[in-house]
Amino acid sequence: MSQLAVGDEAPAFSLPGTGGYTYELRAQRGSPVVLAFYPEDFSPVCSAQLRAYSAAIEDFRDLGAVMWGISPQGLESHEAFAKRRGIAFPLLADVDRSVARSYGVLGPLGFYRRSVFVLDRDQRIRYAHVARAGLTFRPSDELLAAVEEVVRE
Repeated sequence: MSQLAVGDEAPAFSLPGTGGYTYELRAQRGSPVVLAFYPEDFSPVCSAQLRAYSAAIEDFRDLGAVMWGISPQGLESHEAFAKRRGIAFPLLADVDRSVARSYGVLGPLGFYRRSVFVLDRDQRIRYAHVARAGLTFRPSDELLAAVEEVVRE
């Protein structure tokens, strides 16, 4: 699938994640959702990104938003990564890359592109950023502003 754009309906999915839960996007209807696709557990940029988002997690929660990190590693890796790096939100295992494919965030050779989507209460995409090279990430303040816009409506 080609890359999704603002205004598109977010593809539904259900993935296993940290804490022993299965996370289903449709179950979050009615709440803003932030999906942070990241290439790899324990890499320096991914660690910095998810720790930055974790530092702001209460701000996201205060707005009623749900945040999930999604990458292709398995649950064992995600559990270790979350524990060691202090990640304060669920990490979901997209081992077969089907969710990344449906969101259009797979780069050459099937590698994840660092990407963030903010979904509104009806699960339409309201903010989308897909990086060409994943050497930087979108700051928490920018994502919080996108969530605030969704909440104001």
